This record gives sequence, structure tokens and C-alpha cells, in this order.
Amino acid sequence: MISSARGQQVLAGLAVAGFAGSLLYSSLLSAAVILLALAAALPALRRELHAGGWEQPRELRLLHFACWFPVGIFLLYWAASGFDYRGLKELDGPARLLLFWPLVLSLSWSGLSARGVFAGFALMALGAAVHTVASLLFAAPPSPGESMRAGLWLNPITLGNLSLLAAAVLLSAALYWQRLQHRGYASLALVLAGLALAAALLTQTRSNVLALPVLLAVLLPQMRPPQRVLAVLAGLVFLTLTVVGNARFLETVISLQAGDFDVQTASRLAIWQIAWAEFVAQPWFGGGLNAYHDAVRAAAAAGALDQPQFVLNCCTSHAHNDLLQSLATRGLLGGLSWLLLLLIPLRVFARHLRAPEPAVAFIASIGVLLPAGYAVFGLTEAVFSRSVFITFYLLALAVCGAVLVTELRRACTRQRAVSLSVIVITKNEEEHIGACLASVAAIADEIIVVDSGSADRTVAIAREFTPHVVETDWPGFGIQKQRALARASGDWVLSIDADERVSPGLAAEINHVLAAPSADAYCLPWAVTIYGTRLDFGRSGRAPLRLFRRDGVRFSDALVHEKILLPADRRVRTLRGRLVHFTHRDFGHALQKGAQYAWLGAQEKHRQGKRVRSLVYPTARGLLTFVHVYLLRLGFLDGQVGFLSAVLYAQVSFNKYAGLWTRNRPRYGTD
Repeated sequence: MISSARGQQVLAGLAVAGFAGSLLYSSLLSAAVILLALAAALPALRRELHAGGWEQPRELRLLHFACWFPVGIFLLYWAASGFDYRGLKELDGPARLLLFWPLVLSLSWSGLSARGVFAGFALMALGAAVHTVASLLFAAPPSPGESMRAGLWLNPITLGNLSLLAAAVLLSAALYWQRLQHRGYASLALVLAGLALAAALLTQTRSNVLALPVLLAVLLPQMRPPQRVLAVLAGLVFLTLTVVGNARFLETVISLQAGDFDVQTASRLAIWQIAWAEFVAQPWFGGGLNAYHDAVRAAAAAGALDQPQFVLNCCTSHAHNDLLQSLATRGLLGGLSWLLLLLIPLRVFARHLRAPEPAVAFIASIGVLLPAGYAVFGLTEAVFSRSVFITFYLLALAVCGAVLVTELRRACTRQRAVSLSVIVITKNEEEHIGACLASVAAIADEIIVVDSGSADRTVAIAREFTPHVVETDWPGFGIQKQRALARASGDWVLSIDADERVSPGLAAEINHVLAAPSADAYCLPWAVTIYGTRLDFGRSGRAPLRLFRRDGVRFSDALVHEKILLPADRRVRTLRGRLVHFTHRDFGHALQKGAQYAWLGAQEKHRQGKRVRSLVYPTARGLLTFVHVYLLRLGFLDGQVGFLSAVLYAQVSFNKYAGLWTRNRPRYGTD
């Protein structure tokens, strides 16, 4: 039996080996991915992972959605084509994305760190260099008129693109080591980045000319001004060498100047026109998985191609452009799946690019470089149709996601340097108030409870945690919270409801950020928990403003849905830790609470002079709320409870505006 520590080392080593082998021999990459995915099936791994407090982080659930959605769309179109053999062959690529979640489980348990990721990309750069040297020494001489290109066991385009991506990652690694003041490792990262750039240069991959400025643009904000100047100069040198030393690129430029196109460029333009025509003909759902293939063969048979044999040999399976291929075969749904596969990772990782923790910023930069690079690579190559490209994307995305969460948890080590008051308003909350106040004990210097006439043990339980318990009347949510705020004396204030809990991760993060606050107020993401399910999306995925610097802040006087009013110059950021929210006890309580909030909302709008002239508007608002919560805010990712939650929110929205409509009608009698 392998010990947990040894097992973690083995899995972390597999991830590093996957990167190391990706540009040496693609089977090593595939083997590492398969073994990591299989390890996730071990019951002991899952037990230990969850025993350590791992709870399916929202960031990883978003990345998982980005991976399975394109596969789901592909399967729908494959079913529509009658499960034909060509669709089965093409399924091999996208189906690999289904391994994302097993990979994340294994990698999260492994404890792989940012330093391990650096080791993987360092070995990847060495692999690129070895592959390039072997290509130059042992590859067969090129045909007359063709230039020598590196790429012995891999397609030169694959080798060139991934080598450039590795070089960009290692440049980011150099910044990471510099921030840690490890000059030796920073120098090593720069040397390895140079090797990877040389390998990319010798593949003569034309798309690298487009990709380099994009990758450099991702890295520049992380650099200091002098470093930016050096990076831009180095980029210009590389571009110059790429253009001057790339015979294929020069041929393309010369042919364009002469008003002519070389065979490859002319063929690419022709097939892009065919793919675009297929999309224009059927934009909503595309022509099916075989539409592009059949259209190219039909064009060749009709004599519409200048180089039909060349096109038939190289370009019938895909359009050498990811977006056009998706649009032509799967319409707007296909285009959406391609966009989500790139944009969701960009969104998840980009918010951490400027993190003060070097390890977090380094992993975030890889997470941004990956989709940014693939977006450019996919302009002239169908990268998500090639097994090496898609397997590398899968492994890198899973590694970045898992390590980002790991490093974020490890980063929260500092203690508060300011005092913090916690304020709570209550009424008949004996079921919740004890757990609520216990959850803030580790962060609060002062707890203030303002109760509005509870008939149960709420006040008695609150006094077990704090002497600052005040009993008063009920003037509305906004005024009551302002009363609590007026009694606070801390430098900072956390406003929390009785049915909420500060999770251990959030408590550690609050202590960490208040050691040296980078903002004047913070939003705390909700983790609504109902019917045994934690909701991460829909309306429950919001992050209300709850933590703020006390000076100059007040609450609005709204009866319901009060707001925290900050001075105009205050900066607001969002924390990552979750504010657990138990919104209702059961379905009956949900209906009761929803009706109360709807009627208070209607009264508030009536007080503001708002009017509704027809029930058409409340109906439309209810439908739009459902669409917004369930579809646009991804509530469907929360399963059946997500659907029920969206319906309840839609009902509250309808009731609020229907109630407002009734306020302008006679209470008794007829019109």
C-alpha cells in the first residue's frame, strides 16, 4: 500500500512528466493524463481530499463547464448524424476534455505547487530543445524548394506553437522567481525560455508571428517599466529573426506583394470561404458534422478550387481555423462552445494576475497565456481537432486550476492589523444565531447584535457570545442595520445576517487581507445552501458588499434590500472565500420569505413613486428573472435545486411587481 505522502508525490510527478514529455513523445503526455484520471477513481483519494476541507471550488466548476459543454454539443450533432464513423473518429479529440474533473481531483489531492509547475515547463523547454536538435540531425533532407523545419516526432506546427507557449510561461516564471528574490532560478528560467524560443523559431511556424505579440501583451502588465522595455526589445528581435529566418513566411510575403498566393495560403483562403459559406447558409445550427467535409469535396469535384488535390490531401477534415470549423458544422452553438472554452479560463485566471502572492500570480499568468495562445494558434490551425494540442490544453488547464486553488489556500497566512466589528440584526433567529456568531469568533474584536423583539431564545443565545446585545423596535432593514453600525467601534465592519456563516476559508482570508488592506471595502461571495446542495451559480452566485472600512459609511434607509453607501473615492474588491447562506428552513419557509420580500419590495417601489399599469410587465419581469438566473448566470449548473431556485426568484419578481400594480387599484369594490 502506497502511503498518502508517496502517492501525492507520484501524482505530482506524473503531471510534471506530462509536461516534460509533451514535446518529446506525445504518448508520454497521453499516458500521464490517463494515469492521473484513473487515480481519481480511488476511494481513498476522494475521502482524504474531502476530509481536508476541499469542496468543489467554484472556479473549478466553471472550468469544468467550459470543458464538458463543447463535448455535449458535439455529441448532440453526432447523434443527429446517425452516429456515423467519421463523427466517431472526430470525437477522439473533444472527448478528452471529459477527463478534466478526474484530473482536477487527482491534482488537488497531490498538492502540486507552483514550483512543481515551473519544473514541468522547464523540462518541457528542454524537451523542445532536444526534439529540435534531433530533427536537425536525423530528419530526412527536405524536398527541393522546401526549407528545413524542426519536427521529427511531432508536426512542426504543434512543436512550434507549444514551444512558444512554453517560452512565454518561462518568462513569467522568471518574474515569479525574481519576486521571490531567487536570482539563480530566474536566470535559469530565462535561459530555458531562450531554448524554447529557438525551438519555436526553427519550426518556421508562421502563426507564431501573430501569437508572440499577444503572449507578450499578457506578460507586460506583470513587469516593471524597465523590464517592459527589455521584453519589447527582445520580442522585436525574435519577430525579426522569425521573419528573416523563416523562408515560408518570406515566401508568403513576397507572393502577397506580387499579387499572388502560394499554394498553402491560397488553399487556406479557399477553405475558409467554404466554411464561412456553410455557416451563412445555416447560421443557427450549422450544416452538421460532415457539412464542411462534404462541401470541400463538392467544391473540388465542381472545379471550384485552384489546387484541388492539395486541398483534398490536407484540408478535408477541418478548416484550419477553430472558429470557422465550429461555425460551419455546429452553427452558433458550436461557436459559443469554442468561445466558452477560451473565455471562461481567461475570466477565471485573469482576476488573479495582479495577486500579491507570487505563486498565485504565476499560475494565473499561465492560465491566461494558455487560452490566449490557443485563440491565436486557432486562427490558422484547427488546434482543438489535434490530439496533442487538445491533450496539452486539458492537462495545463487542470493543473492551473488545481494549483491556483491550492496556492490561494496556502497564501492566507497573515493576521489582521486592524480592529473588526461584526454587526448582526435579528428577530426569532434562535435556530441560526449561535452558529452565526460562532463562525465570526476567530475574526471579530467586537460583536454587536440588534434584536427587534424576538419571542424565542435569540437574545439569550446572542448574550452567550457578546455583551453588546440591544433590543429595539423594527423600522425596516436599512434603518435597523444603521443602528447596529452606529454602535460599532472597530476600524472595519463586517455586516452579516443571522442565517449566514463565515466559512473557515473566508475567515482566514479576511484576517489575511486586513493585515494590509488593498481596498476600502470587500464583497463576499455567497454560498447559498438549501436542500443539501450548495449553490454556486444563479442569483446565489452573487457577492454582496459586507466588509468595509467604517469611517464615512452608512446604510440606506430602504425597507428591504438595503445598500451600503460608500464615499465616492472608496475602492471595492471581491474576496474568494465563501459566505455560507442558509436562506430558508424548508419549502414552506421559502414561500413565506419570498412573499414577505416581494410585498416589502412592492411597498418600497410605491414609496419611490414607481407604478405598473398592466400585469404584462410583472409577467415579463418574472420570465426575464428566470432566464437571467437559470441561463445567463449558469443556474443550471446547480442541478435540480438550481432550477427550483430560479423558479422561486422568478416568482418573487412577479409578485413584487404584481403587488406594485395592486397598490394603484382600489382595495375594495370595482373599478
